[in-house]
Parts: sequence; C-alpha cells; structure tokens
Amino acid sequence: MYKGKPLVRQGNFISYGNPDDKYILFMNILESKKVGDLDVATRVLVQVQDTDDEKAYNDKVWKQCEKKTIFDAFDIGVIWLTRALKG
Repeated sequence: MYKGKPLVRQGNFISYGNPDDKYILFMNILESKKVGDLDVATRVLVQVQDTDDEKAYNDKVWKQCEKKTIFDAFDIGVIWLTRALKG
C-alpha cells in the first residue's frame, strides 16, 4: 500500500491503484543496468489504463510516455492517475 492504494510489483511490471477505480497506473521496466548488486531502471513505460475488462488493450490506454527512471515514471504516473480519477 502507498498513500492508501495498492502498489504491486511482479517482475518488471508495476501497478498502482485500486482495481475497482476507473483507472490504474501501470509501469513496465523496459531496460535496466547493474549498479553494484542492484538492477536500476533506465527506461520505463508509463501508462494510465482504464480498468474496464470489456475494452480492447489499445482502447484501455488513457495516457502514456517513457521515462528514464522509476522515480520520474512514478511521479508523472501518479499525477496523471489523480487527474484521470478526478475527471
């Protein structure tokens, strides 16, 4: 949980948001590099997706971009998700 919403990571996929809401934040780590013992994301796909299962995948993406760090990706993603849920 982060700020009252579920935050889940499975491999290179990260989702944030309540599945019962209209939208959810989805991030896919596309590239990473080793820094010491850690893998650090260097390319992350950010998407705010509609949670309607009736829609085709391409119709579910409300907004998307790529960022170079997980921090930048999460930052813009949370802003977009908040706006989508308000609108």
